[in-house]
Amino acid sequence: MGRSEEIGRIGQSHHWVRGNVPLCSQCMVCGQQCGSQPKLCDYRCIWCQRTVHDDCMGGDLKTENCDLGEFRSLIIPSNYLWAVKQLKRSKNVDYMKLIASMGRNWTPLIVLANTRSGNNMGEVLVSEFKGLLNPLQVFDLSKTSPFKALQLCSILPPNSAKVLVCGGDGTVGWVLDAVDEMKIKGQENFIPQVAVLPLGTGNDLANTLGWGAGYAGEVPVEQILRNVMEADSTKLDRWKVQVTNKGYSLRKPKVMSMNNYFSVGPDALMALNFHTHREKTPSLFSSRLVNKAVYLFYGTKDCLVQECKDLDKKVELELDGEKISLPNLEGIVVLNIGYWGGGCRLWEGMGDEPYPLSRHDDGLLEVVGVYGSFHCAQIQVKLANPVRLGQAHTVRLILKSSRMPMQVDGEPWAQGPCTVTITHKTHALMLYHIGEQTDDDDDDPSSDSDQEPKEPVTRDVEM
Repeated sequence: MGRSEEIGRIGQSHHWVRGNVPLCSQCMVCGQQCGSQPKLCDYRCIWCQRTVHDDCMGGDLKTENCDLGEFRSLIIPSNYLWAVKQLKRSKNVDYMKLIASMGRNWTPLIVLANTRSGNNMGEVLVSEFKGLLNPLQVFDLSKTSPFKALQLCSILPPNSAKVLVCGGDGTVGWVLDAVDEMKIKGQENFIPQVAVLPLGTGNDLANTLGWGAGYAGEVPVEQILRNVMEADSTKLDRWKVQVTNKGYSLRKPKVMSMNNYFSVGPDALMALNFHTHREKTPSLFSSRLVNKAVYLFYGTKDCLVQECKDLDKKVELELDGEKISLPNLEGIVVLNIGYWGGGCRLWEGMGDEPYPLSRHDDGLLEVVGVYGSFHCAQIQVKLANPVRLGQAHTVRLILKSSRMPMQVDGEPWAQGPCTVTITHKTHALMLYHIGEQTDDDDDDPSSDSDQEPKEPVTRDVEM
């Protein structure tokens, strides 16, 4: 039995609607062009997207089963949801038989879109994805929380679901936190694989996973769905960041999840100033270009003021319990992924130095230092390398005095004396799309699941 027949066995009929037929479409009966007449006289099936002339529409087309078209493996048919509802009401329905009726190639997709990201691009995507999939599998995160939307996974075949997150890295983190909550509630068998459509400003996680540095509508949504179908599975390390304030033993430590990076110093200061400005005048931050311009402004300002100078005198750094001697730094960055700062490969840097490429699935963190905002800018345009401090499974940073800006995955705050401890938390199941990074390097080695995890490099500080 063919793939289309296998998935179509549940008996979803064509749902023909008049009008809104693309000009380049072709009648499935006579093969001639549809949509060329000004009148709304042609039909389109909302499931398989096939079109037919009004004159070619016969009674058999209105009753025959629909194979759901090109994206049949991603669509959750209405008849399946109806059957699940009946299953919950009656014990006579065989759930395994229902699952089998969808076929082994069925990997249903749930779309979670942050409509506040990407200069309203999220709203456009919600509308377009609803036109190609079942509207019930497309969610606006401004109206439905990720955890509630992901409960749809619990009525799908175990380990079959995929999720497409449309938003920035912060939105991805929000969704992955909801996935962790599913694990806590005993839904481990229904954990989805997560793909990313980057709508934020930095999009470093999306870039690391091959989904590009930013989406602005240049790729049709049909191609996005094809990319999701073709994507490979990979794991992403997730880390626990615990911040314990000095001298407040009774106060509960601040605990966060980290996917991308933690930092203290100039890049965290830029993020803090950016967020403070955006909260005061949110209407000004309407595009990725404006956001990056504001970051540039605050970076230039810090080059003159140097608010984070003498960091090496204010902090102690331990990697796997070993204290690291620090040069005269203004910032420290702890990396989990390959990209940082909106598309810069911070750990590898430039030149032919013998440093292993970073991975996002090896249980290791890469730790680097920067001399200041101007040094950060030099690194981003490949005119300088960071100060490589080493790799570790556990990172401990002690802020002994003063108040310093810190950030986790772009969420900044001002922090007084404290101890920051970063330890491995869990793995997230992600989808990796090959060939979409902005960097000129070859394919990211992290996509090669057969590569052996690397050993920590020696912690001799590069000057």
